[in-house]
Amino acid sequence: MIEVINLNKSFEGNHVLKNISATFQKGKTNLIIGQSGSGKTVLLKSLVGLHVPESGEIKYDDRNFLTMSSDKKKQIRQEMGMLFQGAALFDSMTVEDNVRFPLDIFTNMTFEERRERACFCLKRVNLDNANHLMPSEISGGMQKRVAIARAIALNPKYLFCDEPNSGLDPRTSIVIDELIKEITEEYNITTIINTHDMNSVMGIGEQIIFIFKGEKYWEGTKEDIFYSENKELNDFIFASPLFRKVRENMKR
Repeated sequence: MIEVINLNKSFEGNHVLKNISATFQKGKTNLIIGQSGSGKTVLLKSLVGLHVPESGEIKYDDRNFLTMSSDKKKQIRQEMGMLFQGAALFDSMTVEDNVRFPLDIFTNMTFEERRERACFCLKRVNLDNANHLMPSEISGGMQKRVAIARAIALNPKYLFCDEPNSGLDPRTSIVIDELIKEITEEYNITTIINTHDMNSVMGIGEQIIFIFKGEKYWEGTKEDIFYSENKELNDFIFASPLFRKVRENMKR
């Protein structure tokens, strides 16, 4: 579980995060949603230590990330898995080498143990025959699956996903969403997904927070969204005619 308490972050006098408080549950897909510029990316980067907030608390299972020593922070970071927006694979490495990379850096496992773990993770994302291919030889959806395999290689407690469906077609996006959800439940990970993909919200949004102009304006489940009276949330979610129609049908 990750707790955020009264988090504030500014850039050159611009107050980007304003007293954000939220709890991200273990074993659930926790989504952060909001329009571009709302602060959701700054929040995600603050959680993983890429930004340092001016005030507030970030607790990883009751361990305050912001006040701990550098060595303790390093330990927490080794418990994190990251899925970046563009997959961020190393072009010069094979698929297997990409997945093995965090094991090479952060563990004392033998080469054979690291290779075995990488192969296990690739098999878990249904890519057990892609080991020796290069990233340029596989599709965008397959690259995202390789990135997921790499993100879980260290058996993380916490998984952060930044726009995981960016650049993917709708069918492949569903595959990636379901894979993230399955892995979250299977390994009881605290997963946080930063997205503006409404199909993801309605598909796997177990716990959702909506950020508007740097503030948390709403929190709930994907079912709660259809009955919300929050104007800013409704303007954001139901900008799509499809979702407006679904909401109207549910309220009849």
